[in-house]
Formats: sequence, C-alpha cells, structure tokens
Amino acid sequence: MSRPSITIYDCETGETIVREMNDAEFAQFKKDEATAINFKAEAEAKAQAKAALLAQLGITEEQAKLLLS
Repeated sequence: MSRPSITIYDCETGETIVREMNDAEFAQFKKDEATAINFKAEAEAKAQAKAALLAQLGITEEQAKLLLS
C-alpha cells in the first residue's frame, strides 16, 4: 500500500520536498483518521438523539431554543 505524501517547503531556499510518510508519521495519520471517524459518528448519533427527543416532545428546534433562552 502506498502511503500518503508529505510536502516540506523550505522558505529560506525555496526548495520543496515531497516524500512518503515515515512509520511514525503514518501511525499518527492512522490514529488521527480513526479519531476523526469516531468524532463524526458521535456527532451524528447526538444529532439523531436530539431529533428523536424533539419529536417525542412534539416541538421544533426553534421552539426548544426559545424555551432554553
């Protein structure tokens, strides 16, 4: 499997280096990717729970905001 590339730009020399991620960078990349996937899943679950609660109460999101302000 080909790993994602890293681009490094040296401002002093104007040199740009493009290389594959090393083992440590790739491990962190995979960890960050898993964290992002979990965060998105949690956010979707919270949104669904919120929508279900509002439906159960029979009010809209705007009405809930008005009640809580």
